[in-house]
Amino acid sequence: MRANRKLWAAATVCVAVIAGATGCSKGEDKAADPFAGLTADAIADKAVETTKGATAFRMHGTGKTDGEEMTVEFSVDDKGNCQGTMKAPKGGSAEIVGTGGTSYMKGDDAFWKSSGGEEGASAEESDSMSAMLKGRWLKMPEESGAGEGGTGAFCDLKQIVKDMDEETPRKGMTREADADVDGKAAAVLSKKDKAETTTFYVAKDAAKPYILRVVTTGGDDPGTVDFSDFDKPVTVTVPPADQTVDMAELMKGAS
Repeated sequence: MRANRKLWAAATVCVAVIAGATGCSKGEDKAADPFAGLTADAIADKAVETTKGATAFRMHGTGKTDGEEMTVEFSVDDKGNCQGTMKAPKGGSAEIVGTGGTSYMKGDDAFWKSSGGEEGASAEESDSMSAMLKGRWLKMPEESGAGEGGTGAFCDLKQIVKDMDEETPRKGMTREADADVDGKAAAVLSKKDKAETTTFYVAKDAAKPYILRVVTTGGDDPGTVDFSDFDKPVTVTVPPADQTVDMAELMKGAS
């Protein structure tokens, strides 16, 4: 009986301080490593394949383009829906929504003045575009917004994961000490290529080892991208027609 009382007392103490207790569980509270026995390259392969299979996710990225800071935050799903915001390298910010192959962008004055019009557009032309689009959405068909750097690319989950697959180094990686990403345990994988180091944070989840974060340091385009809200549907509200300006119509007028 005395031994049982001691056991019960020990259990009570463990329950009372379970959030921060040490020594009560004899190590059983430590999750087993789902990647035990795997090389860093194999973990990267598994992470990429798992992330490619997601039906939706949210991305938040910060970095530099041509030495200018840029921030992008958006959610995208495999049905062609997306929504988010971006801060342009040359100034200003914009909202983006897309569905059914059509994208809409609503920027502030600074955004349109810094990025409006064709490359080489005069200040007068940029000011004119800013005035025309003030408080309105620019409607862009898929063929005019898709491709590298286009807003249509934000809504193309398949293209995003294809780029991820092609650009993720999976040879010669090294596993570093594990870390935490927004409360989730993550395996840390890194690879250095000349002046650039790429580090991947992979969820320590045996069933769904998603990529949680990618960090690039050194090189020409340093930055960080976080991934979250995997498989959560994206609901998009299409801007009212009376609040949009159709790019196709503008192009016809210009021609």
